[in-house]
Amino acid sequence: MSSSVLERKSAAQVPRLSLIDCDIHPNMRSEAEMYPFMERRWVEHMRDFGPHNHQGLAYTLQHPRFNPGVARADAWPPGGGPPGSDLDFMRSHHLDALGIEHGILMALRPNGCDERNLDLAAAICAAANDWQRENWVKPEPRLHGGIMIPQEDAEASVREIERCAATGAFVQVNMPPRAADPPGRRRYWPIYECAARLGLPIGLHVSGVPGHPTTGAGTPTYYIQEHHSNMPGMQAVVSSFILEGVFERIPDLKIVLIEGGFTWAPALGWRLDKHWARMRGEVPHVKRPPSEYLREHVWYTTQPIEEPDRAEHLSEIMDWVGWERIMFSTDYPHWDFDDPRYAFKARLSEAQKAMIFRDNARALYRLP
Repeated sequence: MSSSVLERKSAAQVPRLSLIDCDIHPNMRSEAEMYPFMERRWVEHMRDFGPHNHQGLAYTLQHPRFNPGVARADAWPPGGGPPGSDLDFMRSHHLDALGIEHGILMALRPNGCDERNLDLAAAICAAANDWQRENWVKPEPRLHGGIMIPQEDAEASVREIERCAATGAFVQVNMPPRAADPPGRRRYWPIYECAARLGLPIGLHVSGVPGHPTTGAGTPTYYIQEHHSNMPGMQAVVSSFILEGVFERIPDLKIVLIEGGFTWAPALGWRLDKHWARMRGEVPHVKRPPSEYLREHVWYTTQPIEEPDRAEHLSEIMDWVGWERIMFSTDYPHWDFDDPRYAFKARLSEAQKAMIFRDNARALYRLP
């Protein structure tokens, strides 16, 4: 018996795409890399006491999949250090290899998003932002920073957004979807008003262990539950923004859902519209069907793509979401990285490819 094997084309045989990658994770070799950007008191605090997080596993990701380093096996720099910590290696291994014109940085840790000491949270965020600018954005013009904020302190967050925006090194405000309260609550509105005023989208990236359970029923037992629960978690985030009236109050606000999928969006829009039609008297500040806010204010990155068996079904979903609202991302250097040459089962026209792989992100982030 014989069988035919369909071989993938080599990288050299695949046409090079013009790309903007909306989810690249830079990494520190150790937290000491941010010490040059911190006041002495906070350096001493970090050395003597360390962070005071919402739960003890915040920096020790507990699922086996995260070892080693959440990373592709080939992403470890030859000169040492964890994946994502060597700019020269990232250039050759990722930016140059795939022809990436621009990359949006999403620094994950250390950060101040789950720090109980709000003054320390602000100091960590400021240092991590300066570290991004000095170590990544300045030496590599293709890279653009995401402003890390201590979201539980809205006043400090606004100061940090304004400080970083003035440098020109940042194109987005990064905020965890799992905060102390649902993100549509008014305590966070000053952050959104500031971001909208400065023309910066809010990027919400799914995060491994921010101190709050992935699900409304508590912390999952298995990683498969954790990974799956990121999607309904994003639905809850979007519902909060819409039903709390954030988009009515701040009509210029733009939200990017990063690594949270997008094929769930049509069903969420339909369900919200159905209930709004019956119970709109409870939320008079929601003046239009919720699906309209969803389609006007929310962008999505592609990784991970939930791909149905029939490619045309994915195309139909993207028709509803809006081709102009979907932006390509790789999640480099993580293990579930999406290679742009093989990322879509759906047949895309050349115009659709250009929108997803480049033009949508260029317009949203106002890239050159």
